[in-house]
Parts: sequence; C-alpha cells; structure tokens
Amino acid sequence: MSSAPHDTADARVLERSGLDRLFESLRNREFRVVGPTVRNGAIIYDEINSSADLPAGWSDEQDGGFYRLKQRGDAALFSYASSPHSWKQFLHPPRERLWSAKREDKTFQIEPAAEPVRTAFIGVRSCDLHAIAIQDRVFQDGPYVDVGYQGRRRKSFIVAVNCGTAGGTCFCVSMNTGPKASSGFDLALTEVLDANRHYFVIESGSELGGEVLRELDLLTATAEERDAAAGVSSRAASQMGRTMNTSGIRELLLANYENACWDQVAARCLNCTNCTMVCPTCFCSSVEDTTDLSGDRAERVQRWGSCFNVQFSYIHGGSIRPSPRSRYRQWLTHKLATWIDQFGASGCVGCGRCITWCPVAIDITEEVEAIRKQDNRNRTAKSHHGVTRTNSSPASILP
Repeated sequence: MSSAPHDTADARVLERSGLDRLFESLRNREFRVVGPTVRNGAIIYDEINSSADLPAGWSDEQDGGFYRLKQRGDAALFSYASSPHSWKQFLHPPRERLWSAKREDKTFQIEPAAEPVRTAFIGVRSCDLHAIAIQDRVFQDGPYVDVGYQGRRRKSFIVAVNCGTAGGTCFCVSMNTGPKASSGFDLALTEVLDANRHYFVIESGSELGGEVLRELDLLTATAEERDAAAGVSSRAASQMGRTMNTSGIRELLLANYENACWDQVAARCLNCTNCTMVCPTCFCSSVEDTTDLSGDRAERVQRWGSCFNVQFSYIHGGSIRPSPRSRYRQWLTHKLATWIDQFGASGCVGCGRCITWCPVAIDITEEVEAIRKQDNRNRTAKSHHGVTRTNSSPASILP
C-alpha cells in the first residue's frame, strides 16, 4: 500500500447497488474482507460476506463512559462514529503465538508460524489510518522489525471511508488526523445519501487501488458529486464532540510531573486498562512461555499488555510505578509528549475511544485542559509574588 498523494479530480462514482462489485473484486484477488457489522449491541469489525452485512441505518451515541446504538431512519452504511474495536486487532493481535516446539526423540522441533492472510479492511476512518501509520513506525519502520506485524501489514488492503458523522467523544480535528483521509489508503470512499440517490465518491491512493478502481469501470465523478462528497467531510469536521488544545503540549506535560491534577484523576481511575485496550496506537505487550503437562510441547505467546497494570513496570525489587497516579501520568505523558520524542508524532489520533470506554468517564481532553489551567495559575502566582506556589490541593484545579 502506498501513501502517495492522490488526485481527487480523478474520483469515480460507485452507486450503492454496485458496492458488492468492489467486494467481489477484492475476493478475486484472494483478500479476506473485514468490515463493520452489528453484533452484541455494538458496531464491531469482523469478516463480512457482502454489503448486506454492513450496519445499514445504524449510528451511535457516544459520551464519557457511554455508548449506544441508534437507528437513523435511512439506509446509510457508514454513519457511525467509531467502533469499540480498532483495526489494531488484525495487525497487532491481542494474542499471537511467536513460536511453538514439539519434542521428537531427544530434540525439539520448532513449528513454523502460520502465514498471514491477505485481508481487505473496509471502512477505515482517517483517525485510524493515522493510528496504523503510527504503529508502522513502531513495528516496521525502525531498527527493530516485528516480522509478524510486517507480514500482516504487507498483505493488507485498506478501503477508507471519510467520516460523515462525528461522535460525542471525537476530536480528530484537534489532532489534524481527520475527518477526511488524505493518505495511507488504497481506496477511499465518501458516502453520499440524499432524497433521490445513494452513492459513493471513490478515489485511489495506491497502484493496487488504482487497478481495482479501473476494473470496476466507473464513471468519473462530476463537479457536483465531488462537491457533495466534500460537504460530507466538512459537516463532520464541524460536529466534533471534543477539542484538545495541543499548543506546546509536550513542554506543558513535561513541566508538570508534580501537578496536583494527577492526584485528582488517580482518585477516579480504576486501573481497568480499558483505555489502553481500545486505543488504536497503544502497543505494550507481555510474553508468556508455557509447556504442557507432559513436557513434550512448549510455546511462547505475546499478549497485549498495559502500563496501567502494576506488574507491567515490575523489576527486581518491585514496581517502579506502584501508584495509580504514577501509572496514569506515565500513560498520558507518553501518549502526548514523549511519544513525540520517540516517533516524531503524537501517540493520540483523536478517536475518543478512551473517553467512551472509560467506566468512570475520565476524559483525556479535560485532563490536559486542567493541567494547562493549573500551570497558568502557577505561572501567574510566580510572576506576581516571585515564588512558585505548590500544587497542594486538587480543589485548586477547579474552574
């Protein structure tokens, strides 16, 4: 897949009735097709057989600690904000067998890992495209390559869908990650639905995407159709449920390790790890070695980990982050500050999942703003009195 710029003037029009032709083209290239579908009261990503499996007429309501599906009253296929899942689960699986071995006579024979399956992802949003790009930097673009991730990534085909609906916890505009996809996809769709017509404006973003698009033999989009598609993304950009002021955020957080705000959020945090599990960029993991009772088989498994677990920072002598305060501070400052030092970009893409799926509705945008306000008060106090006033009371951060 290429992230080269694409020419929107070459966009084509795919009618709703022809969407299954796209799926058929991908299957003919031996791609497993994965996309959004409704299951267990949520929109999740799973293998789909046709466009009939897509969440037609469904949207979602999201807020801090709140998620509900709702009917829209129309036939829109991609008018939800985000899934509790992210595409990370397919590229960096929650559980991955690294190797296994079987005893044969007096030696062990290593059993090869299964070859990755060619997979087409349908409905990837711009924020998640940025998240995949971040994980690329972590797993395959640096000096240490995760060969499992690299293999799955090379065999992926991405069909992006530009957002037409923003959720109550979305803030991709603040992070410059959406709502319109600009790169990182093979094909990008914008769904347009009006009283008389249901269609998609489709653009290619890679050589393979261009091949698929040419095979569909579609008409070139008119100026009116391209304008309608642009309006879809513009409306979503104006509907953000949250905002985050990212001005000087790295310096802000690194200068406030002892801010009283950390005590307030720690008093609420359950250390449940939900935020890291739903985050599309978190990549912490642990490794487990096991043998069966006979001693004839052994395997090594990698599982998702979380910096919110006290065991995660355990070294000889104990955990170096024993308190909820230290663990939440580590997560937020890494995500928004030191991640920039490591990978040249923020670790947050503004998808809002960590807010929606936090049981106590801790809001990362509110926490950053609280630290910023307290920092400003401290600077004002220092300026007026020539001394630094300590952050001794969590109540001091209240508006």
